[in-house]
Amino acid sequence: MAEDRQNRQYPHNLQGVLQLAVEAGSAAEGPAPLEPMSEERKAWLREALSEICKGQVDEVEQMKQCLAVLTKEGRSEREREGEEEMDEEDEDERESAFELLSELCENLDNARDLMILGGLELCVSQYLCHVQSGLRWRAAELIASCAQNMPQVQVHLLNIGALPKLLQLIDSDLHSTVRVKALYAVSCLVREQEEGFQAFLSHDGFSVLMRGMQAENEKLRTKSAFLLLNLLTSHPEQKDSVVSMGMVQQLVSVLRTPHSPFHEHVLGALCCLVEDCPQGLQDCRNPALGLEELLRQKARELQGKEENQEELGFCKRLKVMCFCKEQPDDSGMDR
Repeated sequence: MAEDRQNRQYPHNLQGVLQLAVEAGSAAEGPAPLEPMSEERKAWLREALSEICKGQVDEVEQMKQCLAVLTKEGRSEREREGEEEMDEEDEDERESAFELLSELCENLDNARDLMILGGLELCVSQYLCHVQSGLRWRAAELIASCAQNMPQVQVHLLNIGALPKLLQLIDSDLHSTVRVKALYAVSCLVREQEEGFQAFLSHDGFSVLMRGMQAENEKLRTKSAFLLLNLLTSHPEQKDSVVSMGMVQQLVSVLRTPHSPFHEHVLGALCCLVEDCPQGLQDCRNPALGLEELLRQKARELQGKEENQEELGFCKRLKVMCFCKEQPDDSGMDR
């Protein structure tokens, strides 16, 4: 038996390591005799562990190289002050660095390493306010990639002031892609993150979402409405505060615009604001708002359209909650 182990050829890659583990797990039961580890086996273990760790080490080096590109010296004083655009080649190089970082940081370990390396401070302090829109939105996208499902990174970003800068971009940036990516980053910082949500409230985040739903860009409207619905669902204690802002009137106004798929989220948000919220219900019932007739009209338009069944469901539910005492039948809401 000892001779068999001495003659065994050990694998030299990760696939071989896994195969060896499978073989060991299927071996006959019974304790193996304890023997000193041979030099050959020690060498193999060192090589196998080195290969397993090699990918992660290489990715950290790639991140360091990307940060070197983003922090490289030699930029003009005017560029640092935002008075002069960088040359096209330099901009392309930095955009590529951001894209690689975003890809790498889909791995949670890499996102944590980027935080340790100071990459997130760089995004917040220099690139969210950069003169080039392509770099602003890529910085916001990287922040979102790192913040997803990572409480440690989320708290770090909140501590270095990322949220108010992102909300400002949503509200006032001239480039729609920047606004959309900034909203994505905000969502990653505040959903299921209590500290982030409290910071969102302190910076009047619901007003930002209200204005986002009234923007011209379809993606921004959709994502704003979706985040509003999500936050109202997870934080029902905020209903009274949101209603006091005039949110019901604003949402109904949005529903009067030409039909869009994001109206589904708007109707869902109105259902949230009516349920267990007397002021929200009263606002919806205000005859001056004309909501009952609007819901009848929308139900007729949506009836029979397979792709709009969820929106139709919200429409019927809101009608029942506000204006009916019994559930409507499937034929519509005209009673």
